[in-house]
Amino acid sequence: MAEIVVTEFMDESALDALRAHYDVTYDPALVDRPEDLAGLVGAARALIVRNRTQVRPALLDKAPRLEVVGRLGVGLDNIDVAACEARGIAVRPATGANDLSVAEYVICGVMMLLRGAYHSSAEVADGAWPRTRLMGRETSGRALGLVGFGAIARETARRASALGMTILAHDPFLPDDHPVFAEFQATPLSLAGLLAQADAVSLHVPLTDATRGLIGAVALAGMRADAVLINAARGGVVDEAALAEALKAGRLGGAMLDVFEREPLPGGGPLQGVPNLILTPHIAGVTEESNVRVSAAVAEAVARVLKERAAA
Repeated sequence: MAEIVVTEFMDESALDALRAHYDVTYDPALVDRPEDLAGLVGAARALIVRNRTQVRPALLDKAPRLEVVGRLGVGLDNIDVAACEARGIAVRPATGANDLSVAEYVICGVMMLLRGAYHSSAEVADGAWPRTRLMGRETSGRALGLVGFGAIARETARRASALGMTILAHDPFLPDDHPVFAEFQATPLSLAGLLAQADAVSLHVPLTDATRGLIGAVALAGMRADAVLINAARGGVVDEAALAEALKAGRLGGAMLDVFEREPLPGGGPLQGVPNLILTPHIAGVTEESNVRVSAAVAEAVARVLKERAAA
């Protein structure tokens, strides 16, 4: 039986590094076959997942030998960390390995949404020429508001500053005089102050009780009507129905969502057919390069835990 079970896609070179020392079951479709997964984890010492595999007590109860859960990414809302800790199971995310990928995604989204011309393919192919209607805005001189100012937000700020943007930041865990704001030439603001001033808002917060629905009808009403919103953080932070209504009513300039309350989207929901909205399948942190970095970091961390536990 496998010592390590991998339920979602992972770079082959990292898998080979694990296979050199352990019996590995790699099946990226296991995430969609929970009964098969439950049968496999009984003998596993390590479980490696991305964001869709739900590591909850029901699964952990079927894995009495489990010593470590590796997360191919950074968010932990699909892993019951407290339940893992109670069972002595280490949790190892790939902290920092995909920061660059997410930052580039956000910057790309800001530029696309502010320019506003990239939804015109069908019209232009049909012979239309909507140049006046699609006259957009330059990124330089605009204000980017970062909600949460951790590592990914700082990488985003670095790139936005290079484009001539001014940086606004809100982070309830950092005092206004924290040196990081000066380092990145960011102005600390309340959430309401940031939303009122920013031309573009990017979310960089985990999903917690405090952040669930953080960007709902009230927050959206406090944004500029021509502002754009990007969420590449966690689904549930944005009220999807409220966002759809704001976009349909023209109370928001545009939005780009990479994460959703339910993934994959069930189809036919409030986000279908909404204007000025770009949707991507939780891919912001996944590039060819970041997949290699994330997979290697998790493989190394998981192997380290297994070696330490075996030697103890």
